[in-house]
Parts: sequence; structure tokens; C-alpha cells
Amino acid sequence: MKIRNIILGLIILGCISCKKKNDSKINQIGAVKNETAIKNESFLNILIEQVKSGASEEYSSYENYGEKDLNALVIIEDSILKSNGFKAIETIKFNEKIKKIFNRIIDNNSENKYLKIDTYKDNICDKSLLFYPRSAEYQNIYISKINKFITYFHPLPQIIDYVNLYPELSKYEEKPFTIETMEGKMDITRWKDIPNLKDQRKKNIQTLVARNMYLFNDSRAHLKWLILNDEYFMQSLVTSFGYYEDKELLKWVIENTTFDSRKPEELDEIFWSKRCDGTIKLNTEIYAALKEIITPKDNKYFEALKEYVNYLIIDNDKKNELSNNDRANLLAHLVYFGEQYRYDEKYKDQSFFMQRIEQLDLGHSLKKEIEKNNFYGLPNYKQLYIKSSVYQDELVQELM
Repeated sequence: MKIRNIILGLIILGCISCKKKNDSKINQIGAVKNETAIKNESFLNILIEQVKSGASEEYSSYENYGEKDLNALVIIEDSILKSNGFKAIETIKFNEKIKKIFNRIIDNNSENKYLKIDTYKDNICDKSLLFYPRSAEYQNIYISKINKFITYFHPLPQIIDYVNLYPELSKYEEKPFTIETMEGKMDITRWKDIPNLKDQRKKNIQTLVARNMYLFNDSRAHLKWLILNDEYFMQSLVTSFGYYEDKELLKWVIENTTFDSRKPEELDEIFWSKRCDGTIKLNTEIYAALKEIITPKDNKYFEALKEYVNYLIIDNDKKNELSNNDRANLLAHLVYFGEQYRYDEKYKDQSFFMQRIEQLDLGHSLKKEIEKNNFYGLPNYKQLYIKSSVYQDELVQELM
């Protein structure tokens, strides 16, 4: 079958724009002219194979997908992004952003056209370049080095309205598709039979556009859409990848984190992250955000932070996970931040932050490390510490 040499009307309901009130809405955009993939017979062959293999990820519908399928997707998505106002940035700037956001280094001399990022936190250091479409098991993001954007690996029917664009493909879905399994014969789901496929396409396109407009074109309007509609990914930028530079995003993540004094270990993910090379990145930007969030009525923050300090000092697993210097640095910033609320007339907090290191670090290794590093440059840290001795007895009573 030859592909018609025409302009295809891809009506993408995925353009997200900002109203004067900073609300996000969906606009129709005009026809997208695809001058490469749509006129390329290999593209149609890939689409046919995807339609024929069906939509049952659990029954091997995706097993023959590979780089060629991702290539076809990226060409289509490149047109979609450009039609929604996305502008690919310079290679150097793109590489810098990928390093800052995902802590991945792009080698432009490599023959590989993609980098794979596993979004499951326990697997983010797995850099093996495997081409698996998005499914319940595989939630990989692919970085296109050539086109300079990121994407999930979607099957083409989850992005384009193949039924309207290629009516002749309906013949591949006329008959039921069954396979033999250990449980007996199973029907493979056809793409045409997915009831909400149109809505899936719309959401996939919205997400593609919003992520790339925010991350690489610095669109604040798309940030607002993402934190309402793509919460897991946006939280993972901070909690899994250690991206702390966006103050608005960081503040949103903090506000959506449970500060539970009974579960102090859960605060690890917003205060520091472990790099794939074993080094630790401390979130020193968090304190300015916390200062904006905490009010005199927010006692929960002080209780949780107090218990987090205790946990960092006495938990044996944490002693093994963090070096003495990293722990000392983190604790110095925490107690310095908390201690200042003791002397604020609006708070008069009684959490006794500064003396906790003195009372709980029996070997005084943390105190020595803090002094050795000149209090990590925190102004008046030494004076606050000396002043804190006045409540030493009260803290001892609390800890007994």
C-alpha cells in the first residue's frame, strides 16, 4: 500500500495555553503537515504492524516493538510539539538541562539517538537502552538527542487517530485475534475496541506538550497544568531525581508531602537524594520554601522536623547510608533553620533543635564535623549554639 502524498488533518486537542487568569485550557490547532513520516512507507508499515498486534500489553502485543517504532513516534510528536509552540533549544543548553533535571549526561558522539530514564525510583540508575513501550511494567522516559525533547514510548494508536487517517487499516481489525495461553484461548484487545482511546490520545498529547514546554521552554503556564494533571511525574522530579532549582515546584511538592512525626524517614525524599555515583545531593533550597509555607498555626512541621533530626542522629541505617559529613551538613542546616523560630515572637517554638545534636550524638562526631567545616557557612550558627545551652536541662527531660 502506498501512502497518499497529502496533508493529513491531524486535529490535535492537546494544545495547552494560558488564559489571562493563568487557567489552562485546551485549544484546537490547525492541520499538522508532516513532511516526513506521513509520506514514508516504512511509517505506514510500522503502524500496520502495531494495529495488527493489538493493544493487550499483558499478552505480548508489544513484544516486537523496537527502536524503529520509537523513531516513528518521535517524528509524529516532533510535528505535534512544533504545532503547539515548542521550540527545540540549542544542544548545549539541552544537555545542561538534562544534566540538571535528571542527572544524566548526553554524549553527542555516541551513535545512540536516545537515552532511557526509568521513572521507578529504585531503577533510575539503570541506564541500559532498552526499547519497551509504556505499560504498567515499563514507565520509561526517552530523551531524543536529535529532536531535543522527552517522551514516553507510546504505541502510535495512542497518539494518532489512525482510524480516520487510514480508513483502509480497518481490515486488520475486522476479525477477532486470539492466542493460546496457559489459561486457554485469550482474545487480544483491538485498538478500535478501547472505549476511551480518544481521551487517552488527548491526555498523552497534553502531557507531551506540557512536559516539554515546561522543562525546555520554561513555560510557567504548563507548570500549573502539570501539577494538576501529572502529579506523579512532577513530584518525582524532586523526590526521585533531586531537581530542587524550581522554587514553585519545590514549594508545591513540600505542600503535598505528609509531615508525620511518627514517620520521620519519609522526609528523606525531600531533603536529600542519592546520585547514581553514590554521592549525596542535599536540598538546601528547601528552607526558603519552608519559610514561606510555615505559619504560627503549623505546629505539625516543627514536630515532624524535630523527630527527623532525632532520626538522622540515632538511626543506625542512616549512619551507614549517609557519610558523617553529609549527615552533619544536613543536620546543621535543619537545626539552624528550626532554632530561629525559638526567637521569633510569633512562634516562640520549644522544639529545642540546636541542642539535639549535643544530647543525642554521644560520640560528638557530628559536632566535630560541623565545627571542622566552619558551620557550613551558616551565619551566627556558633552563637545560636552557645545560646541554646539555656534549655539543655529541658531537652534532657524530654528525651528521658
